Amino acid sequence: MSKPAPKLNAFPVFMRVEGKTVAIVGGGEEALAKARLMGQSSARIRIVAESVEPALADWIAANAAEHIADAYAAHHLAGARLVFAASGDAALDRLVSDDARRLGLNVNAVDRPELCDFFTPAIVNRAPVCVAIGTEGAAPVLSQQIRAQIDRMLAPSLGLLASLAETFRASAERLLPKGAARRHFWTEFFEGEPARQLEIGHIDEAREAAAELLLRRPAAEGHVALVGAGPGADDLLTLRAQRYLLSADAIVFDALVPESIVAMGRRDAERFPVGKRKGCHSKSQAEINELLVSLGREGKRVVRLKSGDPLVFGRTGEEMQALRDAGVSYEIVPGVTSAFAAAADFEIPLTLRGVTSSLVFTTGHDLKGETLPDWARLAISGATVAVYMGRSVAAEVAGRLIEAGLAPDTAVAVVENASLNDKKRFHGTLADLPSLESRDDLSGPVMTIIGDAVAGGNFTRSQPLATHRKQSRLIERAA
Repeated sequence: MSKPAPKLNAFPVFMRVEGKTVAIVGGGEEALAKARLMGQSSARIRIVAESVEPALADWIAANAAEHIADAYAAHHLAGARLVFAASGDAALDRLVSDDARRLGLNVNAVDRPELCDFFTPAIVNRAPVCVAIGTEGAAPVLSQQIRAQIDRMLAPSLGLLASLAETFRASAERLLPKGAARRHFWTEFFEGEPARQLEIGHIDEAREAAAELLLRRPAAEGHVALVGAGPGADDLLTLRAQRYLLSADAIVFDALVPESIVAMGRRDAERFPVGKRKGCHSKSQAEINELLVSLGREGKRVVRLKSGDPLVFGRTGEEMQALRDAGVSYEIVPGVTSAFAAAADFEIPLTLRGVTSSLVFTTGHDLKGETLPDWARLAISGATVAVYMGRSVAAEVAGRLIEAGLAPDTAVAVVENASLNDKKRFHGTLADLPSLESRDDLSGPVMTIIGDAVAGGNFTRSQPLATHRKQSRLIERAA
């Protein structure tokens, strides 16, 4: 499983500064930069410096800011909501920081993170909408690069749209029941006709479209998205899957889906862990089917998160049938299946011209019967086989395939936790595969790829299976 996300040392908040004083100590470029930043707010700006550079003087005059043209003293901070030490002088900035903390004021010292109670973010301003990007003072240039990317993404009309929404908020709360119906209205408001009209500058038309949408009050219809969460790495999630998570009323997820992906959903969405992992089956498939139908009938937008791709060994067919029988709307959102992630980890071409032109997805459990499955015959004929299995069936898979005629020296690649930073990679031959069963250090999901194309992979960062195989034999002999 993926490691827990790193903890923030500085938590982002939005502080009310309307009509409040922000004190900036300094008269040069650093002070001007902070003045311009805070000038985007409705705070009163106080500049404390005996003399100021011409650019800052012009800014003070243009923005009606207060200028105290004296040597700094602690009483200049009186009544301030925020303090900036921006003099460029290390001793003075430390003095300002010490005074502010003694007075119980939050202070930021420019380029001196050890003196800061807070950090100023890079801002994308679509007032009243604001996106703030911070790096806890570690990488200001990176913050600016991210800000530029977000700035290009957000329409200039976004602030107007938010302001229009504020005028409809009370009416929406009065006319629409709390829950799915109200969220459906706001989704249509921000993504539908009101937003489109504002983007082309038609303010009156946008207001009329919003009023019509509110009076229509359409009933919220339930919908279930059967979503592939991918092999584990959260940046392999599709954009569509992420969009659905952000609008979901309920999230139903398997045990193999990382918390980092579940956390991409709305914070107030209901969460239903349903297990479905070896040794911890918290719900039966019938119970999961019943849950999905129930949530859909309640008019909720549901995201059913499945590890990998929902159509590959995910029992999605049973869930689709249950939803179909109940008349609940649903759709499939594909995901990156573990076989592809494992192949990428090894740089293995799953199909290779002149070597193999077919690919088989299977589980090791298919070999438990007396009859050899068709895919085993395909493996013998040259197909690449991706086996979704735990290490416990490795010996059985290898033995049956060798008995069926697949060469013992056929190349094999094995990866635990494909796509994740803590993945473990192994390579060898079919004859080496049984050594997996004696590895107690593998607890995550294991993918095995078998076939001649595997030999073309990159094994510089993997361990030979044969090494562990030899060690196991020595231990057995010693015992």
